[in-house]
Amino acid sequence: MIVAVIGGNYCSREMAKVAYDLGKRIAQKRHILICGGLGGVMEAASRGAKDGGGLTIGVLPGKDKNDANRFVDIPIVTAMSHARNAIITRTADVLIAVDGRYGTLSEIGLALATGKKVVGINTWDIEGIISVESVDEAIEEIEKV
Repeated sequence: MIVAVIGGNYCSREMAKVAYDLGKRIAQKRHILICGGLGGVMEAASRGAKDGGGLTIGVLPGKDKNDANRFVDIPIVTAMSHARNAIITRTADVLIAVDGRYGTLSEIGLALATGKKVVGINTWDIEGIISVESVDEAIEEIEKV
């Protein structure tokens, strides 16, 4: 399964720890992690996935694969800015939103519009998101896909 961890390019230490733990658990479950490939939640999740022995894909907004955080195995260069969110949501089998702002909201909207399951930790409170309080609960929810 391909699991997207979506969230902001900037985040608190607390949310970075959540994203790291998610990435690690995703890898330990032998799932592939996909994200936007930059910093914040994306970097923390990618680092966790690498520490868990997993494979990471980063779908980048710009024109240079070197923009990817150092934990991305497969950088995908799009030169599409926020429009890259459609690639992430279409590629993922399930998404986990951690914190986030409007970019994350756009990914949530695209995912829900295409019938994808979205699990959320400390993120937007909108209809369709399965809100959970912990990494364990998030992993439990994605395993139902």
